[in-house]
Amino acid sequence: MKENPKHIRIDEYNYALPDERIAKFPLPVRDQSKLLIYRHGEIIEDGFASLPTYLPEGSLMVFNNTKVIQARMHFHKDTGALIEIFCLEPILPNDYVLNFQQTEQASWLCMIGNLKKWKEGSLKREMTVKGCPITLTATRGECHGTSHWVDFRWNNPSVTFADILEVFGELPIPPYLNRDTEESDKETYQTVYSKIKGSVAAPTAGLHFTPNVLEALCTKGIDLEELTLHVGAGTFRPVKSEEIEGHEMHTEYISVPRTLIKKLIKHDGQAIAVGTTSVRTLESLYHIGATLAACPEATEEQLHVRQWQAYEPFEEIRPVVALQKILGYLDRHGMEALHSSTQIIIAPGYKYRIVKAMVTNFHQPQSTLLLLVSAFVKGDWKRIYDYALDHDFRFLSYGDSSLLIP
Repeated sequence: MKENPKHIRIDEYNYALPDERIAKFPLPVRDQSKLLIYRHGEIIEDGFASLPTYLPEGSLMVFNNTKVIQARMHFHKDTGALIEIFCLEPILPNDYVLNFQQTEQASWLCMIGNLKKWKEGSLKREMTVKGCPITLTATRGECHGTSHWVDFRWNNPSVTFADILEVFGELPIPPYLNRDTEESDKETYQTVYSKIKGSVAAPTAGLHFTPNVLEALCTKGIDLEELTLHVGAGTFRPVKSEEIEGHEMHTEYISVPRTLIKKLIKHDGQAIAVGTTSVRTLESLYHIGATLAACPEATEEQLHVRQWQAYEPFEEIRPVVALQKILGYLDRHGMEALHSSTQIIIAPGYKYRIVKAMVTNFHQPQSTLLLLVSAFVKGDWKRIYDYALDHDFRFLSYGDSSLLIP
């Protein structure tokens, strides 16, 4: 009988990670990082620049082209208290692109640092944007779990919210780096192919790629395609419950172009995913297609992939059929891209449908990302991580990476 992942104990996914093994800064040259290759149970190591030699010619490789926004803002109250506002996701309007284009006002769901010092009233900050002096105000609204609705207003209609973040915002590097953001992070904490603004964390497996590696992949005859998943702050949230049933996955917004759906069908519904964000998006596509197979007239809300949906009974279909259902949905609605959202949790007991190989970094102990890796390598994660720790691999966002082929 299939294992019920809800009762997995997160302490079984723990390992000792000394602080000195966490890479605080990236290497000067991205593709000079180390690459662990796990192939059918065998483990070897090489340099990341050699990645193309380990991939089969003619395969499809999928990247997440999201761009990290400068989502962290600091305000001082009249009392001198420092309040940090961390923009998580847009509310009004709730579309990222439209929100960034807003002039004069925009609303976001935010985490607030030093909340107890901001009981009431608006926060203000004077700044110069595009040569114009403006006053930005932030007004706190209702509470949503650990986050708050925040209304931003500014007094210049020629300035967009994207302009304000560009000038006033700070890039939110991961909390486990235990350091302040530096100017260099603005470049090194973005992938070289980042395009679509919206993430508050980088899809870090992509940080190793350089134009040279991308060119070498093309030369090898590997098809390169992109999708977008905006990474939320929940990606850093530790699992605090003993069993993962008690952990609520955050919702992430995805956009998958028609061209990628067609490429996936051409490649028999199989892909190599760069990063866990691409993994979650590609696997969510299967479950969106399964929903459409059961209910062709499903609404956008019904296409949202719920946390435990993959483990509930449903009629199994081939990945290509699921993708064809999505293509039909796009045709019926005259859409060039699928816009949806996912809360999928991939844990041991999950059956992968589309992802056949993945490039991923080394993740935090007791994290949902470690569960995802374990599910992919059929529980063999400990041997991989022991090898990485014994062979001086660097861990987490700015660390080294692995190529996993089960």
